[in-house]
Amino acid sequence: MYKRSKLRKLLRDHVFVILGWLIWLILLLSGHKFGPSDSLTALAAGSALTFCTMLGCVFAVVRHADELAELLDEPYGTLVLTLSATAIEVSLMLMVMAGGGQNPAMLRDTIFATLMVVLNGMVGVSLVSGGWVNVEQSFNLRGALSFLHLIAPLSLLLLVLVLPNYTSSTDGPTLAPVQEAFLGLLCLLVYGVFLVIQTGRHRSYFANMSAVLDDEPEENGNAAPAPSRRRGAIVRASLNLLAALLPVVLLAEHLGSVIDFAIEESHTPPALGGLVVAALVLLPEGVGAQRAAALNLMQRAVNICLGSALATIGLTVPTILVAASLQQHSLTLGLNGAEETLLYATLLVSVMTFVSGSANVLQGMVHLMLFVAYLFFVFVP
Repeated sequence: MYKRSKLRKLLRDHVFVILGWLIWLILLLSGHKFGPSDSLTALAAGSALTFCTMLGCVFAVVRHADELAELLDEPYGTLVLTLSATAIEVSLMLMVMAGGGQNPAMLRDTIFATLMVVLNGMVGVSLVSGGWVNVEQSFNLRGALSFLHLIAPLSLLLLVLVLPNYTSSTDGPTLAPVQEAFLGLLCLLVYGVFLVIQTGRHRSYFANMSAVLDDEPEENGNAAPAPSRRRGAIVRASLNLLAALLPVVLLAEHLGSVIDFAIEESHTPPALGGLVVAALVLLPEGVGAQRAAALNLMQRAVNICLGSALATIGLTVPTILVAASLQQHSLTLGLNGAEETLLYATLLVSVMTFVSGSANVLQGMVHLMLFVAYLFFVFVP
């Protein structure tokens, strides 16, 4: 009876991961790719099944990343989660590009959607949830500002959202290949320095404040788990995370072709493709941030939200820029006037929120207001 219940629990916890591997194997063996020859019914059914399976796998990634977070402490646990989500985002965008490049604005739309979803949607829900339960919450001001010191300039000046509108080397909101290479390498360098600081000399900036204060009692009181058992738990959680992450990356080609074809054939706004990619990647992280805020772990919620935005800018953008130049894809970059205004307002409100060092419901409502405005202008440009 015990073995049977354990097997049922194992299947329940890994059902989407198993389904993801099965779908990938079927697609691999059949060699089928969705395209103009498929009916709309088959396209909708296939894309819905793939999307739901990938979403379930992404939630599994978050669950195993949470296990690692408890074993590794902050900021390593959150870093594992954000890097896993970035790998999913990069794979999806690469597959959309490889499908023919019918949506040259995919990078711009996805980065902008990610910033709007993270800095307004995820932050707003987390602040409202945490403020509703705990009234007011504190977090490490230096850690939050460390994220924002990179997010603001990289998104506005050094990357794809504003600067391409004002360069003269190319026509339109685009960059020359040498500009793409320079900005990509610069962004990777800055993000690498940030990771060294986050995990090294300024690690305390990103740790839960209660954990920083409670370091000493652990030595005198409760004994930590044996090193061998702890290592075994870390290895097991890492393997589970990898097993859940790989199906998402492998199925990205299938979902990418569906997104590419749908954008080409339908009359939906082009920016919707970027929103779909951002939603798939960020929804589980949003749930994790909301849960942490409700449990009065606001520092972890801040690390998840701002870390996701920075990882997207610091890793996704350079990778896609390099891949686009190698594949000779022309990328449409730079936001229009309305989107620029939303970005400026978002960054201004984010600085005002996090410079206070505390969070409440009112701040969250302002972020949610901006997120609703973004959704409205996606469908009514």
